[in-house]
Amino acid sequence: MFVMILGLVLFLGMHSTRIFADDWRRARIDQFGEKAWTGFASVVSLIGFILIVWGYGMARMDPTWLWFPPLWTFHVTALFSLVAFIFLAAAFVPNNRIKARVGHPMVIAVKVWALGHLFSNGTLADVILFGSLLVWAVLSFRAARKRDSAQGTAPAAANLKADAITVVVGLVGYFAFSLFLHELLIGKPVMV
Repeated sequence: MFVMILGLVLFLGMHSTRIFADDWRRARIDQFGEKAWTGFASVVSLIGFILIVWGYGMARMDPTWLWFPPLWTFHVTALFSLVAFIFLAAAFVPNNRIKARVGHPMVIAVKVWALGHLFSNGTLADVILFGSLLVWAVLSFRAARKRDSAQGTAPAAANLKADAITVVVGLVGYFAFSLFLHELLIGKPVMV
């Protein structure tokens, strides 16, 4: 469990500098340059991510169960994951209404995904992993909205074509992940 927690500290710590230490982050960017900061943040985040995956895999070998989720919770997780994939697509498809309305769809995707996975996973490692990501996403979204408000950021223009592309890309991503990639990468099938 220590390896996963260390990975979470590195990964979420790097992704939390704008929440808790934005002035420090800005000073490092001014001192070393945008590219150097981005490279450093990327390397630390990648190391953290690798440790999360490795540590979570080890924790799953000898789980500490807090509760045994009922079967229906897996359907809730599937529904939440579908919504999360659409929000994730909205982060990358330009000019869609979801991004125009919420401003930070990738963070909302993490919130929805983490919450959904808390429903259907009952080990201590699950609660630490998905709970940490959920708390981070809530704090990140709040900080981002506060920054938007302070900067007077206006929503971008949106159109129906971009909305349709967003939903289609989200659905394709969801079904590809659910039908093939989840079992390949996580070792657990979603669709049985």
